Amino acid sequence: MKIIAIGRNYAEHAKEMNSPILEEPVIFMKPDSAVILKDNPFYYPDFSKNIHYEVEIVVKISQTGKNISKQFAYKYYEEIGIGIDFTARDIQNKCKDKGLPWELAKGFDGSAPIGKFQSKNNFENLRNINFHLDINGKTVQKGNTKNMLHSIDDIIAYSSSYFTMKKGDLIFTGTPVGVGPVKIGDILTAYIEGKLLLKVEIK
Repeated sequence: MKIIAIGRNYAEHAKEMNSPILEEPVIFMKPDSAVILKDNPFYYPDFSKNIHYEVEIVVKISQTGKNISKQFAYKYYEEIGIGIDFTARDIQNKCKDKGLPWELAKGFDGSAPIGKFQSKNNFENLRNINFHLDINGKTVQKGNTKNMLHSIDDIIAYSSSYFTMKKGDLIFTGTPVGVGPVKIGDILTAYIEGKLLLKVEIK
């Protein structure tokens, strides 16, 4: 199982990060050791002093495919979920300054908590899904998939031209504006259309 993640997929988030908006999706990867399941805690790593939350809609691939056309991309996923892309922002900034890849800042152990998945048939329009993240009961991020620069089907089509998609692969589709730091003791809860699907404690 691999995790494909999309950066800068919401214009307002790109602006808050002082990053340019590009025509093609920005792709990075996380290893399977990044996944946290079943509401297990996130342990703040020793190597960073500035871990940020980034809530994202997550898509689970349901069958193998390569060079998938956009018009058929919908056949390759059945479930939608929510996750958090934890980012070591201090390390990421160092990588950016040196023109280096982001994997140390994005792919470390536990950096991808994932909540419960829902059938995509539960949603009337996949281009109009509301989601949000609370920290200690206060909403810190709100997003809607209508604001994605690249839709789920766009991402699958583009990514599959480089990587064979396999059953169980996950796609983190990008985060909306409002990212920020977490601290030990925080409780993060993530929702799709008001339904709680993920809870993570920072330890």
